[in-house]
Amino acid sequence: MPYLRLAIPSPLRRLFDYLPPDGCDTDSLSPGTRIQVSFGRREVTGVLMEVSDTTEVPANKLKPALSILDQTPPLPDTLFRLARWSASYYQHPLGEVMSQALPVLLRKGEPCEYAHQHLWRAAQGASIDQLSKSAGRQRELLQLLLEHPKGISTDAIRAEGGQPPLLKKLEEKQLAESFEHKPDHPSHQDDPLHEAPLTLNPEQHHAVEQINSSQSFAPYLLQGVTGSGKTEVYLQAIEAYIRKGRQALVLVPEIGLTPQTVARFKARFNVPVVVMHSNMTDRQRLDAWLQAREGVARIIIGTRSAIFTPMKQPGIIFIDEEHDASFKQQEGFRYSARDLAVMRAHHENIPVVLGTATPSIETLHNARQKRYQWLQLNQRAGNARPPEFELLDIRQLPLQDGLSQPLVQQIRHHLQQGTQVLLFLNRRGFAPTLMCHDCGWLADCRRCDAHMTLHRKPLHLHCHHCDSQRPVPMQCDSCGSTELKPVGEGTERTEEALIKLFPEFPVIRADRDTTQRKHAMQQIMDKVNQGDPCILVGTQMLAKGHHFPKVTLVAILGADSGLFSADFRGMERTAQLILQVAGRAGRADHPGKVIMQTYHADHPTITSLVQEGYQAFAEQELNQRQGAQLPPFIHCALLRAEANQPAIAEQFLGQLRLLLQEDILQPQGIQWLGPFPSPMEKRAGQFRAQLVLQSPDRKALHQQLQNLTHQIESDPNSRRVRWSIDVDPIDMF
Repeated sequence: MPYLRLAIPSPLRRLFDYLPPDGCDTDSLSPGTRIQVSFGRREVTGVLMEVSDTTEVPANKLKPALSILDQTPPLPDTLFRLARWSASYYQHPLGEVMSQALPVLLRKGEPCEYAHQHLWRAAQGASIDQLSKSAGRQRELLQLLLEHPKGISTDAIRAEGGQPPLLKKLEEKQLAESFEHKPDHPSHQDDPLHEAPLTLNPEQHHAVEQINSSQSFAPYLLQGVTGSGKTEVYLQAIEAYIRKGRQALVLVPEIGLTPQTVARFKARFNVPVVVMHSNMTDRQRLDAWLQAREGVARIIIGTRSAIFTPMKQPGIIFIDEEHDASFKQQEGFRYSARDLAVMRAHHENIPVVLGTATPSIETLHNARQKRYQWLQLNQRAGNARPPEFELLDIRQLPLQDGLSQPLVQQIRHHLQQGTQVLLFLNRRGFAPTLMCHDCGWLADCRRCDAHMTLHRKPLHLHCHHCDSQRPVPMQCDSCGSTELKPVGEGTERTEEALIKLFPEFPVIRADRDTTQRKHAMQQIMDKVNQGDPCILVGTQMLAKGHHFPKVTLVAILGADSGLFSADFRGMERTAQLILQVAGRAGRADHPGKVIMQTYHADHPTITSLVQEGYQAFAEQELNQRQGAQLPPFIHCALLRAEANQPAIAEQFLGQLRLLLQEDILQPQGIQWLGPFPSPMEKRAGQFRAQLVLQSPDRKALHQQLQNLTHQIESDPNSRRVRWSIDVDPIDMF
C-alpha cells in the first residue's frame, strides 16, 4: 500500500505518514500537493513530500488523509526545492517552512484560485415558472441569477439576501449551474513603457549593460552613492527582461517604501505590477500571488516574505537596500530574504542584483572574493553634488531639548532660503524615560530589563520591547516625590521644541506613531514634496530610499548612539545609518549640507566616515573582523532559550553544551561562547539566555546543529524552555 509522507506545520522536526483517502490515485500525486489531514484534535493543511511504499508506523495506527486539495502543486518545483533547502539550512521544521512559503489562505486549505473565480448563473432556458409557488426562497434565488446572466458569486448572493445552500437544489433541478471565471487581465502591450527612460551616465550605462548581458545565474553588487540613480538602473535593466517576455521580482525592506517604489514602476511601465506586503488582506495577497504565478503580473514588488512568490517566466531579482536588517526574519523561521534571493536565483538560473549605497560587510566580502560581480556608481545623477559634512562638537555647548544654538541658526538659515530641513533622531516618543529628580528612580518596564518611553500624544509610558503600556504616575514609585522629569529626547519632544522655535514653518513628524494609519506615510511624503519650506523630523524610516529634492540640510541628533555597542555590528549599522540619512540632502539642484551633533567629534570611525567615505570605513572594518575572527570570516549560529523563571534557560543551555562537548562524534573546529544571559535578560516576562556556536567550516557547523536539534528534542528538560536556533544571526546580543 502506498503511504503519503507529509510536512505538517508543527514544531516537530519530522514528517508524518498518512493513508491515502478513499478513491485516491496516488500515481497522479506530485510532491508539493496540499492535503487536508487530521492532526491531533484539529484539521491542518499538510504538504506532500513523497509517496512511499514503506512506513515505520504500524499500518493500523495510520489515519487516512481527509482530502486532496490540489490537482497540481501550488508551488513550482524551484520554490519547492528552495523551501526544502531553507528548512535544512536554517534548522527549522520543514512543515512550518512549507507553510510559510504559501499565502495564508492556502495554508488554511482554501482553493488555489482567484476571489470569486467560481460563479453561479441560471441554466439556459430556466424560468421562474418551472418552480412551484410554494418554493418562494428558490424562486427568489433563481430570479437573482436571471438578473446576473454573466454570473454572481456566493458572497454577492448572500449580500443580496439570497441563500447559497439552495444553489445545489437549483442545480439538481437543472435550473442553475456553476462555472469558472477568471478576472480579466490587461493584454500585453507592444510597447511595455508608459514613459521614456532617462538618459544614463557612463557608470549607469555600464551597469545596465553588464546586468543585461547575463543569460544565466549571476549575482551582482550594485553599489551606488545615495542619489546616484540606482533605481533608474533597476528600471532600465528590467525593461530588457520585460521585452523578452520575462518577469522581475523587486524586494524592498519596508512597507513604507513600497507605495513610492510602486508609483515609480507604474509610471514607467505599461505592464501589470503587483505588490506583496503584510498590510494587504489575505485575499489581496493570494490574488497578487496567482497573477505572479500565471505570468500575468510582469513586475512583483514586495517586502521580505515576497521571496517565495512564484513566477511563470522568471527573469531577474533585485534586492533594494540589501544591507537592511529587516530582510532577516527575527522570529519563528529566521531566514534572510537577501540570502534566499541569491539561492533562488541560482535555482531559477537567473541574475540577482543587490543594490545599496552602504553594502553589508558580508556582501562586500563576497564582492572582494569575486563571488559577486561588483558594479559601482560613484557619481550622483544629474547635477547633484555630494553633501558637505560638518561635525558639530557639542561637549561645551548648552542644549535646548537636544538642539544646540549653532544648529538652530543653520536650520533658520536654510528655511529662510526657501528650502527644507530634515532632523534625524532614532528615538520615538517624547523622552527615553521618566526620572525622579529627588531619588533618581527611573520608570522601568515591569516585564523587561528596560526603561519605559514617555509619550505625550496620548500621555502614557510605553515599553518598545514588549509593547506594555501604563499611565504616567503622579508621584515617584520609590520615594513618593512629585518631581518627575523626562530624561533625554525623542521625536515628540524634538517636534515640540521646533514648533516653539519656528512657529512660522510647518513641522512634520514621521515615525511609527504617526504612520500607523493607512496611507499616512504617503500623505507625509506628498506634503514634503510640495516643496514649501518645512522641517521634517523622524526616525530611520526616513533614511531609506526617499527622494526629497528640496531638502538641503540634514541634521543628525544622537549620532554617537551606536559607537559603543556591545554588538560587533554596531559600528557598521551606525555608519550605514549616518550615510543613508545624509543621502537625503542635496539630491537635486540645491547643494546639501549634513550636520552631525556629536560628543565624539574626534572618534576615528566618525572622522574616517566623514572624510574618506563608506568604502574606507568598510575596508577597515573587514580587516578588524578578519583579525578578530568574526563574520564573514567565521560562520555563526545562535541558540536562544527562554523560560518564565530566572536561570532555567541558562542551566538548560549549560547542560546541553556539556553533553555535546563530551560527544566523541563532535565535528572538529566548533567553538562555543556561553551560555550567558542575554544583554536584556528579562523581556516580556521571560528570562533569556544564549549560546553561540562558531566554526570556520560551514559544513561542520551545520552537522553540529543537526546533532544539537536531535539532542534537544530527546531531552525532557527542553519542555521547560522555549528554544530557537538562529543561523547567520544579525543580532548577536
